[in-house]
Amino acid sequence: MRNGVLIALTAALVTAGTAAAPAQAAEAPSVTAREAYLVDTTEGTVQFAKRETRRVPVASLTKVMTAYVVRRQARLDDVVTITKADVSHALSGGATTAGLRAGERLTVRDLLYGLMLPSGADAAHALAERYGPGTAKFVAKMNDAARRLGLRDTRYANPDGLPSKGYSTARDQAALTMAALRDPVIAAVARTPTRVVRKSALHRGHVWRNTNDLLDDGAVGLKTGFTNQAGYCLSFAAVRDGRTYVGVVLGERSDKARFATARKLLDWATGGAGDEAGEEAVAGAGVTLP
Repeated sequence: MRNGVLIALTAALVTAGTAAAPAQAAEAPSVTAREAYLVDTTEGTVQFAKRETRRVPVASLTKVMTAYVVRRQARLDDVVTITKADVSHALSGGATTAGLRAGERLTVRDLLYGLMLPSGADAAHALAERYGPGTAKFVAKMNDAARRLGLRDTRYANPDGLPSKGYSTARDQAALTMAALRDPVIAAVARTPTRVVRKSALHRGHVWRNTNDLLDDGAVGLKTGFTNQAGYCLSFAAVRDGRTYVGVVLGERSDKARFATARKLLDWATGGAGDEAGEEAVAGAGVTLP
């Protein structure tokens, strides 16, 4: 899709729902997440919205933008050397890792799996250092991409989502989910349950398992996240009854609760009517949703 059309599409989603609450609000399910948002992208309607414009930390959902920026700069067969700084950054921050070791040389293709499936902060740091070059320049590219995508309430401070002054909203993250899943490589990575990287002369063997339990319910992505400040987060996309739904759950109370909330929203929305304000916003953008 051409960049101009993508911007219009994202702007439609970012605008959707601002004029009014979802039409189903009176029958909406109880949601324990602090923020949540669900869009029927087939109809172009907002199905559920709870504090969707509140600026909050989004933990490792940040890595979706990291993958998005890398895909616009790197070749999949580029080889990246893992440094001690990449490993120590993840370990010192208490972050989830892909189990990388200094001196390993892995392709960008493999590092995208290490970034997205086990949510490796070591992989995020290695990619940012290579394609900034340097983390500060890479974060600037993330924020530039956010502006180009129309994510007005998003600011990134690092490439991994560790506690910082960065923030986003459920609505912006839903728009980013759509943009990211339009990339066939990110889409393929996000729906992969397990990635096996066999040992070679350049690196040791790795087995990375997807932290997104919603894949077991037919979801096609996208990303989990957690910090004490952000709570349990999830961005997801799923197809139900021939319709594609994109949703975001932020600030949930537990790992299991975020998936239960996503399932509840998807089950409830299957027979939902949607939001007329959102439908008008999408129609006005002059684009066709998938």
